Amino acid sequence: MPLIGYARVSTEDQTPLPQAQALRSAGCAEIHEEQASGGNRARPVLTRLLERIGKGDTLVVVRIDRLARSLSHLLEVIERLEAKGAFFRSLQDPIDTASPQGKFTLQVLGAAAEFERALIRERTKAGLAHARTEGRVGGNPGLRARDPAALRKVRLARQDGYRERLGETAQDWVPHVRRLRPGMAWEDVLRIVNASLPYDRHWTQGRLLRAVNAYVRDGFLPETVLGRAGRRRGDDRLSVIVAAIKGADPDITLQAICDRLEAMRERTPRGRTRWNPSSVKMLLNRAEKAGLL
Repeated sequence: MPLIGYARVSTEDQTPLPQAQALRSAGCAEIHEEQASGGNRARPVLTRLLERIGKGDTLVVVRIDRLARSLSHLLEVIERLEAKGAFFRSLQDPIDTASPQGKFTLQVLGAAAEFERALIRERTKAGLAHARTEGRVGGNPGLRARDPAALRKVRLARQDGYRERLGETAQDWVPHVRRLRPGMAWEDVLRIVNASLPYDRHWTQGRLLRAVNAYVRDGFLPETVLGRAGRRRGDDRLSVIVAAIKGADPDITLQAICDRLEAMRERTPRGRTRWNPSSVKMLLNRAEKAGLL
């Protein structure tokens, strides 16, 4: 199985060389290095790596904290790898999802995370119930009094929370939006975003547009992505979609593109539901001539 290494340092003063050497010694012929904070989930190098990693590949890190700073982020990345048929290994931690022991460790971590969330919920409920027995009403007094300063503080906190949640999912949709808009209609962008995600993480068009608008306001995406998409003929539209799938994963096979199009419920140029590699090849040639690849 191909071993793909990922090395991360937090500041420019640090060097990824020791990590790279350890990864190379472990058998990684391909190593991706990145300088970014561990708390930032929207890392460009990691995002591209997770997009192009394929079935049978193994993502390798020296330690878990080089990949994720929270258990939720770690489990999220591993779920994405498993959805692609890929694996995860940490050299200095007992996690290797290609082995039964590693899978068991992962299950224990997932159970511990769920147990921690359950404890927090129960403590919160107990605290609120105890406060009510003593005649205390929960909540912010400033909010109950409709104090403008308190309302503004809560509004800013909600915005920060929303930005943090977007950061956790940015690798799922930002690369597609940056690459496909405004050349492709939003409904087609949405279908390409959802095609590689498990059903419980699918986006709606409203949620996606809200997220994109927020990232445009914060300067993470250019305003051009909000431009109006031009009208295309049916065949032109299919060429754009196939080019987008190929652009996200240059090594993807024709049959894999067929499977992706069928998962998107996209009909063939002749209106059929089953795709064959020859139809995909024709559309790729058309896309290449149009300068889409």
